[in-house]
Amino acid sequence: MTDAAFLAWLKSSAAYRVVLIEAAVQIDGVESVVYLATKPFTTGPNDTPANTTYLPIVTVGRLFTERLSLDGEGGLSAGELEIENVGGARDAWAGPRYVWKNRVNKAYIGDVRWSHGDFRPIFNGITADIAPRGRQALALKLRDKLQRLNTAISEVKLGGTSEQRDALLPIALGQVFNVTPLLINAAILKYQVHVGANDSVIEVRDNAAPVAFTSDPATGTFQLPPRGDPVGVVTASVRGAAAGGYVDTAAQIVKRLVTSYGKVSDRFTDADLDLANIAAFDAAHQQTMGLYSTARQNVLAACQMLLSSVGAQLVMSRLGLARLIKVALPAAGTPLVIRPEHMVDGTLQPAARTDVVGAVKLGFARAWTVQDAGTLANLPEVHKTLFTEEWLSTTKSDQATLATYRLNAEPVQIDTMLLTRADAEAEAERRLDLWKVPRTTYEFEGVPELLSLELGQAVTVYSPRFGMDAGVTGIVISLAPDWETGRVTVGFLV
Repeated sequence: MTDAAFLAWLKSSAAYRVVLIEAAVQIDGVESVVYLATKPFTTGPNDTPANTTYLPIVTVGRLFTERLSLDGEGGLSAGELEIENVGGARDAWAGPRYVWKNRVNKAYIGDVRWSHGDFRPIFNGITADIAPRGRQALALKLRDKLQRLNTAISEVKLGGTSEQRDALLPIALGQVFNVTPLLINAAILKYQVHVGANDSVIEVRDNAAPVAFTSDPATGTFQLPPRGDPVGVVTASVRGAAAGGYVDTAAQIVKRLVTSYGKVSDRFTDADLDLANIAAFDAAHQQTMGLYSTARQNVLAACQMLLSSVGAQLVMSRLGLARLIKVALPAAGTPLVIRPEHMVDGTLQPAARTDVVGAVKLGFARAWTVQDAGTLANLPEVHKTLFTEEWLSTTKSDQATLATYRLNAEPVQIDTMLLTRADAEAEAERRLDLWKVPRTTYEFEGVPELLSLELGQAVTVYSPRFGMDAGVTGIVISLAPDWETGRVTVGFLV
């Protein structure tokens, strides 16, 4: 079925819509799939799955809401569906025999008269859990596939019999400054900077003073020459993981994190990624970054930390593809024109107004090991700040905005994974330009043509209200489709 034919069906009053749910669940220790629907539906012998009856016991409404965070932190999108449980017929589904948590959940929209192959996917995510909803229903809680990244980057320990045996082996991605390596053999002063092969060790310091060393990139280790114990804290500056090629931009490191780290069974593959989106984002964001992990750091948190450094976030499309989206005005791409006829009459309204920002302060060039100035006597004063302060910082301000809105000229520092002052200054200036004027988010109910909108898409909206007579251009920040009615609640920022 072509896109045009599908849209015509969505708009047709003769459409007999049905939403199909395929929810994976473990029942009595056996992995299974439960087939549910909003109306009676059975697949044919040539369908996949074949000759399968979907139980008409669910209500979906606005199955899932996609949303961008304006604070840059990102997060999981959520939704739910309601399962009929009249008379307790499915009480067992919320009991210990049924395990729904962290299992695949897929949804499709189509007509009861169609074969399964003509249905369109509308959701591909994870079941967070199930819970009773009063006496007559159950609620199946949904999350996007980012839930799979809620796991530690690594849990590989040193092992052996040394006092360090329970220490996690470090993970170095991109370029990191002044990290504390893991001492893995005290007898020969051998240290680990990465759990596998790393690109290179740039330098090693003892109490911030450079020392000689021998590096073994194949094992992610280096060794100090036999000269007695170090006089102080041993640190290193490192170019990290080399397996699969060295990477040091936000998009490249995030792609490496989601495909190569965390719980093996939950890692993404290329099939989970919007590769074109990630490649385009990487081409536009070549700022050098780095990440060093010596604890049970969360994969998703690490990804958002890197991406938020350039005002972006990791999100999942409703079809289950990971995308990198930056909240920016103007948004990337050619804006889609939205006119009054694309909105349900009377539904366009302001939803929120952002705070005006008159100054932006960003931390950059993180020193992963902060050292006491009193122990750095042999270091030139001009260099001590690099080792005694966790972050360098830069501040950009707009005096007119500060005066007009009577704002504090000393903003709270926002830490980033950016390495260079030039990159930090450019990002601080960009954020200041974006938020030094009041911004408003609006919402409206859209017609079926707008069900194809995506988060981060540029739109130009025309309306006789709210100063939009000549059109205003913004970015889509939220989408809540109702596939049964063919409408979608659209949120956009201008």
